[in-house]
Formats: sequence, C-alpha cells, structure tokens
Amino acid sequence: MEWETVIGLEIHAQLATTTKIFSGASTAFGAEPNTQACAVDLALPGTLPVFNENALRMAVMFGTAIDAEISKVSVFDRKNYFYPDLPKGYQTSQLFYPIVGKGFIDIELEDGTTKRIGVTRAHLEEDAGKSLHEEFANMTGIDLNRAGTPLLEIVSEPDMSSAEEAVAYARKIHALVTSLGICDGNMAEGSFRCDCNVSVRYKGEALGNRTETKNINSFRFIEKAIKGEVERQIDILEDGGRIPQETRLYDADKDETRSMRSKEEANDYRYFPCPDLLPIVIDDDYIDAIRNALPELPDIRRIRFVDTYQLSDYDAGVLSAYKPLSDYFETVATLSGDAKLAANWIMGELSKHLNQHDTDIKNSPVSADQLGGLIQRIKDNTVSGNIAKKVFEAMWNEGGSADDIIEAKGLKQVTDSGAIEKIVDEVISSNQKQVDQYVAAEPDKRGKMIGFFMGQVMKVSGGKANPGQVQGMMKQKLDALCS
Repeated sequence: MEWETVIGLEIHAQLATTTKIFSGASTAFGAEPNTQACAVDLALPGTLPVFNENALRMAVMFGTAIDAEISKVSVFDRKNYFYPDLPKGYQTSQLFYPIVGKGFIDIELEDGTTKRIGVTRAHLEEDAGKSLHEEFANMTGIDLNRAGTPLLEIVSEPDMSSAEEAVAYARKIHALVTSLGICDGNMAEGSFRCDCNVSVRYKGEALGNRTETKNINSFRFIEKAIKGEVERQIDILEDGGRIPQETRLYDADKDETRSMRSKEEANDYRYFPCPDLLPIVIDDDYIDAIRNALPELPDIRRIRFVDTYQLSDYDAGVLSAYKPLSDYFETVATLSGDAKLAANWIMGELSKHLNQHDTDIKNSPVSADQLGGLIQRIKDNTVSGNIAKKVFEAMWNEGGSADDIIEAKGLKQVTDSGAIEKIVDEVISSNQKQVDQYVAAEPDKRGKMIGFFMGQVMKVSGGKANPGQVQGMMKQKLDALCS
C-alpha cells in the first residue's frame, strides 16, 4: 500500500511593533539580556496589561490579505503552563475567539499547478523569554527581553502532502507578512519561525498520530525536518511500532528530530478568559479602512513585474516574493534601463554572494545604485560580462562605484578594432595545428572550435577584448583560410 503524508504548519510571525503587546517595553532585537522586560511583562503584583492597538491593526491586515473571516469580537485567554522562560506561569493568547478566522493561501507547485492551502485561524499572543544554554559553563540562563513581544500565530489546515508543499506555503506566508510590513521576516533572529505537524497513513485510511517539531527557523530546515520525520515514522510503522503523539525538536547539526515531551492538548493548559483584558470589539468601518489601505501584495506584484518588465513567470515570482528584494530589483532595473539584465545579475551573482556570506539583501554591501551603474557599463561595452564579475567582486569586498573600480584597476574593455585584429592575427599565427584542424573540419562543426581561439584571445588581452568583436573577426579570418 502507498504511504500518504499529512502536514500542517503553525507559523509564528513576530509583529513589527516598536513596543510589546501589553506594555511599553521595547521590542528591539540585540539588547543586553533582561534589559527590556518590564514589570508588566513579568506580571508582577499590582501591574495590569494595556493592549497595543497596533498589533490588532497588523493582525487585521493579514486577515484581509488572505480573505479570512475577521472577528468583530475577539478575546484573550490565559494558557497556563510552567517553564523557566515564562515567569508569569501563563501565556496570554487567544483560543476560543481569535482575531482571524478561516482563510486561504494559494501556492505554486514545481509542475506549474496551483494548490489552495486553508488557514484555520491566526491569533494574537505574547512571546515567552528565551533559555540560553551555555555548554562551556555548564549552565543555563534566561533572557526575558523577548517576553511580551507580540506574535501572530498562523495555523494552517493539514492540507499539505509533501515537504516541498510545506516550504512553498511557508515562503508564501513569509512573502505576505513582509510585503504587508507587519513582520521583518528575519528567521535567524526568530522573527519568523515554524512548528511542523506531521503524520503518515496508508492512503485512504484514517489520520495517524501526529508529531509537532518546534521552532524551525529556516526554509531548508523545514524541508529537511519534515522529510526526516516522515521517513522516521514510516520506518517505525513498517516495523510494527506506533507513533506517539509528541513534541519533537529538530537538530540541524545531526539532521534529525528527537523527542522533547508528549504532545499536550488544549485542555492540558486550562485555558480561561484573561480577567485583566476586555474583549476587543471592532466594526466593519475599521476592517474596511485597513483593507482599502493594504500595500501591493506579492501576487499582484508578480503580475506587474511580468507585464511591466517582461520578466518570465519564474523570474517575476522570485523577485516579487520578498519586498526588500523587489525594491532592490526595481531600482536596478530603472537605473540600468534593462530589467532582464538586472534580474539576471540579482538572481545570479548577487544571490550567490548573499548565500555565500549568509546575509540578507537589506545588508548587501553592493547597493542597488552600484549594481545599476555596473549594468550600465556592461550595456555600453565599457566592460564585458566576465570583467563585470571582477568589478562586482571588488564592489562587494572594497566598496566604490563601478566607474571608480574600472578606472583604478584598468579593467576597461578593449573595443578598438585595430587592437583586437592585431591580437586575433597573433593567436592565428601561433596556433597552426588548431587552424589546420579548423580548416579540415566539416562546416557544421567549426562553430564549436571557435571557442579555443576565443579563449586564447581573451588570455592574451587579459580578458579585456570585446567578446562579440573577437568572435566575429576570428570567424571571418578563419573562414577565409578555409576558402
């Protein structure tokens, strides 16, 4: 019988408010431990929470963007459990009346088809603190700076059937929240993280027990964790075992999941309405005002990129998914006057460097203005494509404009036909054996043989000779010898 995988995701998006969900403490990342946790965040006696309306606005923005039901009345509940990074002894969340109800996300699959993934709900809650395990000191510390940071927990239906679909869904949610400006999407800092619920069953049978793998903070790890968990569950079931319903942790170093604790159900947390917070009541005018003010969403931007810049669906999909990348592309395309070349450089050389240095487009040492200037020099034949890569490398490592680097390093392309002809003649006279082979070859095979002579010319010219001119001139002279 055929195994079937069933996957649902719970995504935690940290909302981009400047203060916490129930206090005026800062949400800025990177402060010294325990310097941004105030008395309200710790629920010290005599303190009362005050709801941050900006968090509500951002939640409604997300709900309207996915055509979800928006609750006119939503209520905060206390989720009770004990853990060192939760000094209050409860987390303020929403269970019974969340702000966002049922909606959907359409994802694009590798075969070109589209699949609709249901969103069960999206609710507001506060984040907990963070446990810091210092192995070298054999001790654990608690940093409560994150306690009280507003989160939007986005819960999907179990509509995904592969790790690839799960990653496509997570990427789509990431593109949406960053385009809306409600989350910075920084997975390394924990601003966007994912819990993966996975089960397997024989096709057509009832759902099996699921496991929940917590707090995965990269798309690559989401894929690897799900694939590993599916394989683990199938191995156990085929050996006659059973899958306990449990919470697991993904270990990226070992590329495996391991058990943390048995999976709790809602009643284990003894949820009850928070007595310190009134219900949130909104009306149609509030919702409509937010809907009408939504920024351009990724799907609309992708269509615009195809129409305006004549990009392929694939290129437009990549460049429209992340707002900072989209803005970077549009600046480069405008400055260079060549959207396709701009797309090629951003998705090629720039992306390669960003990946190699594990950095984000927002932190790229090569600005959009700099890359636009470099592409201008490619278009006007100041530099060839290969020389442009050297210029880009210098811009990345040393800074400066393309013009300054080309001038300082003497990288200007040779376009003088007389100088190029002299090099071409030198290469032909120095490689008689290859010339004889070219002359003796069948006409339809000579095209591939030009590459050798091109390489020799570029070597002699230090890569500076204009490739188009070299190829035309070389072919003309070699073909003349054939006749």
